[in-house]
Amino acid sequence: MDNVCEDQTFSALFKAHSKSVFNYIYYKFGNEEKANDAVQEAFVKLWENCAKVTPNKAKSFVYTVANNLYLNVIKAEKVRLKYADTENDRSHESPEFLMEEKEYKQKLDNALDALPENQRTTFLLNRIDGKKYAEIAEMEGVSVKAIEKRMHLALKSLREQIDGI
Repeated sequence: MDNVCEDQTFSALFKAHSKSVFNYIYYKFGNEEKANDAVQEAFVKLWENCAKVTPNKAKSFVYTVANNLYLNVIKAEKVRLKYADTENDRSHESPEFLMEEKEYKQKLDNALDALPENQRTTFLLNRIDGKKYAEIAEMEGVSVKAIEKRMHLALKSLREQIDGI
């Protein structure tokens, strides 16, 4: 049993991990429907690649696929939002505050976009999702030392690109 192609193995993996993957993606999306779609698609990809994935790597595989789906959706939404004319009703904020907030958010987005994908993913999983380095290492299929190095490089890069972080 060195892959997940057997129905019982796949079913057990789905039962064991689908809820935690859902929670992970739901937290990122904030949208139950999108989270459900990402979980389903991640497990479909696991099934399609079942011969290549061992049961002990399946959890990491599913998290990675779900996270990549999330990142692709976010990237697409960013493009849509960039070209959409959205005017939030925030008239209680001063124009200076709104301008500074927009500039800071743009700086942060640019700095995050400039990070290599592995550093960005590590940073977001740790700082936004609160994942421990060991959890991230398991999800990414690398050592804890590699995650520490990625985080160090990500923070160094963000500090250089954004004043005040």
